[in-house]
Amino acid sequence: MNNTTNKRVGKKLLGVVLSLSVAFAGSMLLAPKTTHAATDAETAARIISKGKQYLGTPYRFGARSGITSSFDCSSFVQYVYKKYGVKLPRGSRDQARMGRKVLKSNLKRGDLVFSDTNRDGKINHVSIYIGNGKLLHTYRVGIGVTISNFKGSVWDRTYVTARDVI
Repeated sequence: MNNTTNKRVGKKLLGVVLSLSVAFAGSMLLAPKTTHAATDAETAARIISKGKQYLGTPYRFGARSGITSSFDCSSFVQYVYKKYGVKLPRGSRDQARMGRKVLKSNLKRGDLVFSDTNRDGKINHVSIYIGNGKLLHTYRVGIGVTISNFKGSVWDRTYVTARDVI
């Protein structure tokens, strides 16, 4: 082969190698997104499972962070999410600024649902959406951590926003 033919073959070979490199690198960029979605669903399932371990735990307004003998709505949410690496502020209004906004019609397991149950224009309650139209949360002395229906409930009627924080 002459020098010109060698150069052409070399250029073609280089082109093939570069094309394969770009294709391989691009596929690697797509893979984590699929894995990440599965991880989010698994994290949500773990958070919900952990939260259900506290069913019946008494409600106490202003309950201290990290204490599991009683919760208020935001200390409960903060506690169970923190167990799985999701750091949230202490209050429900501050929690409502975290993550990504989710439409009410697109709620998925693990999303936080925020309500204004006092109807004073301010968020004052947070719940965990656990799927099938149900919320895991705590409210009112005598009820404590419980599972409630969302559709048609006071939390639905006073809904303000929902956030994906996982």
